[in-house]
Amino acid sequence: MMKLIFIASMLLALNGTALAQDQIERMTADKMQSFRADEVNWQPEAILPAGAESVVLVGDPTKAGVFIAWLKFPADYPIPAHTHPFTEVITVLKGKLGNGMGETFDKTNGEVLNVGDSFVLPAGHSHYVWTSDEETIVELIATGPWDITYIDPEDDPRNNP
Repeated sequence: MMKLIFIASMLLALNGTALAQDQIERMTADKMQSFRADEVNWQPEAILPAGAESVVLVGDPTKAGVFIAWLKFPADYPIPAHTHPFTEVITVLKGKLGNGMGETFDKTNGEVLNVGDSFVLPAGHSHYVWTSDEETIVELIATGPWDITYIDPEDDPRNNP
């Protein structure tokens, strides 16, 4: 009887693992593509302050699952303190990106990342970013649906059309 209970519990555990794996949204692509910053179709990014542009390379940031996007910021561009619902990885592709942690924008308490540098931002952690005197492009790898919650709702461009 104990052997039967053990086998049944193992089958349930394995089945549960298989079900969990089936629920993972995997990154997919239909074809090989190359991306060049001067050739992609940049669009205004509505959830960031005016001036930011984005292009989605892989996936769909409005849906559950992994996506990769590029974000382009003008020179001297700030993004006020905010949080995201899921972990993000940011890599600087062009220019410099300042990143600070906390609920108050303060460049003196942050760091500046150069081309090739990356940072991981855990879900729900307050941070803010800024650019220096040059255009900056970053690669964002995250899990959708992508969103941003500004610490001060007045900073949210969706509240101030």
